[in-house]
Amino acid sequence: MKLRIVYDNEADEGFLNGWGFSCLIETAREKVLFDAGWDGNILLHNLKRFGVGREEIDVIVISHTHWDHVGGITHILHPQVVVHLPDSSSPRLKEEIARRAKRVETKPLSIAEHIYTTGEFKSGKEQALVIETRVGLLVVTGCAHPGLETILDAARAFGDVCGLIGGFHGFNRYEYIGDLSMIIPCHCTRYKQ
Repeated sequence: MKLRIVYDNEADEGFLNGWGFSCLIETAREKVLFDAGWDGNILLHNLKRFGVGREEIDVIVISHTHWDHVGGITHILHPQVVVHLPDSSSPRLKEEIARRAKRVETKPLSIAEHIYTTGEFKSGKEQALVIETRVGLLVVTGCAHPGLETILDAARAFGDVCGLIGGFHGFNRYEYIGDLSMIIPCHCTRYKQ
């Protein structure tokens, strides 16, 4: 399994940056894109730099429908991709995506081999991913509006969490994540030490 940050506020040389977030998770069988950043052109450029075309993406999971996480989705939709949107998404967005892809209502479920969604948290109207790895569970967040503690507690229902990637929002209770072996704060993280 391979994870790559495709869209973030900061970018390595050769990649473009922009306000937003997207993470590509590649399993042996599927490519899952978590969030789509804001600018679809930046998203496509960075995917191309990783050698991935939009038609290769099997599943798209949108954490929440703020523009900096869903804005680029129109550039990567295709008829075979399955899109997991939060239930709180607008009816219009649901309709538009259903016209161009296969839309699925979000529930805590397996979305790909070893990859699960927490389902939408009613507070914060957001979902996160939980990924099984050889050393434990890895949690991928969009912005963590429901609170990182809430997301991690839900993820721990799947097993032992060893890592965390994504937006941490205003989280600053570092003791709560002190036992994790991998912590990668990205877009929408206010406090970084």
